[in-house]
Amino acid sequence: MSLISTQTVAEHATASSCWIIVHGKVYDVTDFLPEHPGGSKIILKYAGADATEAYDPIHPPDAITTHLPKNKHLGVVDPNTVVKVVKEVTAEEKMRQEMMLARPSLDEIVNLHDFEAVARAILPPKAWAYYSSASDDEITIRENRAAYQRIWFRPRVLRDVSVVDWSTTILGRRSSLPVYISATALGKLGHPDGELNLTRAAGKHGVIQMIPTLASCAFDEIVDAAVPGQVQFVQLYVNRDREITRKYVQHAEKRGVKGLFITVDAPQLGRREKDMRMKFVDESGVAKVQENQSGVKKDEGVARAISSFIDPSLSWKDIPWFKSITNMPIVLKGVATPEDALMAYDYGLAGIVLSNHGGRQLDTARSGVENLIEVVAALKTRGPWPNPKFEVFVDGGIRRASDVLKAIALGASAVGVGRAFMYSFCAYGQDGVEKAFQIFREELEMNMRLLGARTIDELTPEMVDASALHSHVGLTPTDNLYNSTCEFIPFNRAIFFLIM
Repeated sequence: MSLISTQTVAEHATASSCWIIVHGKVYDVTDFLPEHPGGSKIILKYAGADATEAYDPIHPPDAITTHLPKNKHLGVVDPNTVVKVVKEVTAEEKMRQEMMLARPSLDEIVNLHDFEAVARAILPPKAWAYYSSASDDEITIRENRAAYQRIWFRPRVLRDVSVVDWSTTILGRRSSLPVYISATALGKLGHPDGELNLTRAAGKHGVIQMIPTLASCAFDEIVDAAVPGQVQFVQLYVNRDREITRKYVQHAEKRGVKGLFITVDAPQLGRREKDMRMKFVDESGVAKVQENQSGVKKDEGVARAISSFIDPSLSWKDIPWFKSITNMPIVLKGVATPEDALMAYDYGLAGIVLSNHGGRQLDTARSGVENLIEVVAALKTRGPWPNPKFEVFVDGGIRRASDVLKAIALGASAVGVGRAFMYSFCAYGQDGVEKAFQIFREELEMNMRLLGARTIDELTPEMVDASALHSHVGLTPTDNLYNSTCEFIPFNRAIFFLIM
């Protein structure tokens, strides 16, 4: 390849002729501008210059060489023309780096709330806003946590609990925990390795990972990082273009994915106002799945930027089509009522996830664990329960092993945990995820012994008192650990009164 000076590259810094440098190589991206999923503005920001720093956090190394025609690969930058530029570190970034150095050692982390507190301190504001935000007044995200505190244990005593076993099966696949890693988007907003932290830790400890459609890492990159025999599921946002969806699903099955979780509670993403206040989203807020799409909204926060392709017309009539394109067990993620649970059962699906999308969709929707009681009662009308052919999962608000045990006692097969594992890798990378698994194991051992349950199968509805679960106004204990990570919009009273 020919050598090209940086001065020559700088002459091509307009929409009509746009060259960029990535990893020391020069590319002509002029024709790609209107097709870029993040819009042309982010590319034009680096027109005629080196875009490597913006490119790296959200692309696999070969993304540009794979998707850009060979005739647009122009050459290599002449190293003799490269001018060293000292990057100025902003005060905000400097403070964040200091917080990273001052964070507690991993040995000092004793519960999952600790990960969230550390993540809040060290994450860039845009990343924290995206990860932590929920819809509207954020009532449901708080209720997800509070609901578990309205369920009380009824422990049995004088049982031999010298050995307890919390392993289980999820969709027929062995899992070392009654917990799977639920899908969360854009892992690289919080850590350079993104979702790979979860994959590596899960493979090491026998935990099942659900791969998100909107991952920062490429799907194949995540699957390639798995160890032999590692079980992975895939979460699906259904694309308006069904052919794209078909190819994605069948590729996942071909790569060995063992379960398809279709998100059904997001015909439109909710108003996550903390995220929306971030306004314009740069390239780090675009998921890998969007690389070849246009029309991505970039001025209303990360959530809006990544949701443009989702199909609001998805309905029950599409279920037979999904069953025709894959042999993977299909689970509907985002069910909230007994009526829809029974429809999923009657359509012959493998299960449902009782979920409100982590409080990020319809605000004041009930928690998954509250819906669990009614859903299990309805499913019992279809035959013996538990039913090995139909599983019910719950996610949202789970921060303790006691939460896991309560959900299982009320009829859940297993539970999904998303944010807690995400915060663990944002704060400490793969080691953080492994520590989170350890915390769950230690808490499960203690709680199962104190509860008098030696195996997951011994957890029964009689071991919990859920009579107060439907009481949404009551004496719920203050959750100080959770509340310490809540935040309000910064407010300068002096400026406010000056405006008035």
